[in-house]
Amino acid sequence: MPSYVPPSNDVRTYVPEINDYVKWNRGKFSVEGWVYFKDTSYLTIEIGVRCKDEEDILNCPIHHKTHTLVVCYPESWKQLQYVKSRTDKYEEK
Repeated sequence: MPSYVPPSNDVRTYVPEINDYVKWNRGKFSVEGWVYFKDTSYLTIEIGVRCKDEEDILNCPIHHKTHTLVVCYPESWKQLQYVKSRTDKYEEK
């Protein structure tokens, strides 16, 4: 099996993927987190996760956490800097 080669930090070649940890340099409002969802129209970066309270879990038992996501459109992907990857969203929090 070939060894894993991380994506390049070269802004011309890096294409963000789900489960990449990225930094988005937006000047005063920079963010960093995991790429949570990706589509041709946009991707989301998970910048926070917190547990729901009991009442919220009772009303929606299929989800036990609240995820805070930031939307990033393709024209801004060149501002994303690759940091690391994980195999799946359960590997590292």
